[in-house]
Amino acid sequence: MKKILLIGKTGQVGWELGRTLAAAGEVVALDSGQLNLTDTQQLRTTLRVIAPDVIVNAAAYTAVDQAEAESDLAMAVNGIAPGIMAEEAKRLNALLIHYSTDYVFDGGKTGAYTEQDMPNPFNVYGKTKLHGEQAIQATACRHLIFRTSWVYGNRGKNFMLTMLRLAKQGAQLKVVNDQIGAPTSSRMIAQATAEVLQCVAIRQGEFEKINGLYHLTAAGQTSWFGFALAIFEQAVRAGRLAMQPAVVAVSAGEYTTAARRPSNSVLSNEKFSQAFGFTLPSWETALALVWAEQAP
Repeated sequence: MKKILLIGKTGQVGWELGRTLAAAGEVVALDSGQLNLTDTQQLRTTLRVIAPDVIVNAAAYTAVDQAEAESDLAMAVNGIAPGIMAEEAKRLNALLIHYSTDYVFDGGKTGAYTEQDMPNPFNVYGKTKLHGEQAIQATACRHLIFRTSWVYGNRGKNFMLTMLRLAKQGAQLKVVNDQIGAPTSSRMIAQATAEVLQCVAIRQGEFEKINGLYHLTAAGQTSWFGFALAIFEQAVRAGRLAMQPAVVAVSAGEYTTAARRPSNSVLSNEKFSQAFGFTLPSWETALALVWAEQAP
C-alpha cells in the first residue's frame, strides 16, 4: 500500500479526494490548520516526517477577485508552496499530483486550448497558478499537473451553491453569457484522480511517458448563463426550488469584477484520454451526478 499525503482535505476537491483515494493506499490528510502553506519550513518538515509515496495537493488560494488585493498571499499558496512540494517530492522520489486552472490562458483563442498553447494569464490568480506549474516543472520531479475549470460541488463556495442561495432569496439574477468553459465537479476531479493513480500503479515502469501536464475538465462547454439555467432545472426537478427563477443574460462588461476572466476557458481533454485510457463525462452528466448525491 502506498502512503498518500492529501493536502487541503477540507476544500471542495480535497473533501472528495478523501473519499476516493482510500482505495489507493494509506491516506494522511491535512487541512490548513494542520499545515500552513505560507510557512515554508513547516511544509518541508511535514513532508520529510510523513515521507509519502504520493503527494496530492488540493490546497489553493481560489478567491479570484480577492487575489487582486492579496497577491502576496495568493503567490505564497499557489506559486511558492507547490515548488517546495516538488523539491521535497524529488528528494523522496515521490509522485506529486497538483491542480491548476484554465485561468492561465487569456481566452483569446478560438476553440479549445491544448497543453501546447502558450499561457498568458491576465489576473493575479492565473499568474500565481502558472508560477506554481512552472516551479513544479523546474524541479523535474515525478509529477502530474491537472488544469481544471469552473470547479463546483455540494460543499464550499462555488457558482452552483451561490446561484441556489440567491434564487431562494428571491434575488434578481444577472449571469454572464459571453464567457464559455466547462463546469467541472469536484467529485469528477477526485474520481478521475483515483483512476489515474490506478493507471500509474500499473504503468510504473513507463511513468516517464505519462509524467507531465494535462487538462482535466468535464467534456463539452457552456456559458455561465447556460450553467445557471441547468442548475435551476436540476433544482426544480429535485424539488429544491418550486419553479425556475428568471435569469437575465448579461455581458461580462456589464458585470464588473476586480479580476478579469477569460472569455474562452474551454480546455481539450484529448491528451488526458490518450494517456490514461478513459474519457471524461460531459458537464451535464457530471452535474446530474452531483444532484443525485444531494440529501433529500
